[in-house]
Amino acid sequence: MSARDNILARLNHASVTPRTTLPDVAGWYGTRQRGEDLPQRTARLSAALLAMRAEVHDVTHANWADVLLNLATAKGLRQVLVGTDTPHGAELQACQADNIAVLAYTQPIDTWRDLLFDGIDASLTLARGAVAEPGSLVLWPSPSEPRLMSLVPSVHFVLLDADTIHADIHSVMTAEGWHTSMPTNVVLVCGPSKTADIQQTLAYGAHGPRELVVLLRQPVGSPS
Repeated sequence: MSARDNILARLNHASVTPRTTLPDVAGWYGTRQRGEDLPQRTARLSAALLAMRAEVHDVTHANWADVLLNLATAKGLRQVLVGTDTPHGAELQACQADNIAVLAYTQPIDTWRDLLFDGIDASLTLARGAVAEPGSLVLWPSPSEPRLMSLVPSVHFVLLDADTIHADIHSVMTAEGWHTSMPTNVVLVCGPSKTADIQQTLAYGAHGPRELVVLLRQPVGSPS
């Protein structure tokens, strides 16, 4: 019998004491609640994102697309990728600027890999929500907005509705019922992609977007 077989045999015959009680996760988070209202959660999220070198821009339902295109122009971008059959993608396509092409993710990856990796400057995805502590955007990849949209282009625009900002990860998971339906991966984004070498020199964009631009869309009727 091999060493591997011996190890597996011991594991299979090991006695397991069943857990009689589950950890009180809700209670643990409950004792640590800050009791913040939406403006306070929004401010804490923005501060955390800025500290991680993301950009945060307050926008409205009426002007967010214009703000995005103006930012893209200022950054010298040429294309912005949007999801397929998404309301925000269609809204951006309807008001695109002459100098920026807004492209939809309509092809299988194998048919346009070169353009996606080498030709598209930026992408726009909609955040499912956000977590004020520790300061993360919740991305919910789907066939309309695949994971590659938030991973490949150098600049990642994220449209976030302020009223979807939750206090902590437990709050967002329970409020939205994550246990009932989840994609193959939920992505929590805290800032642009970064890494460091052995000399502790930070480099941005090595494993993903070098810039994260958050468009924080205020609720309808809120002060502009």
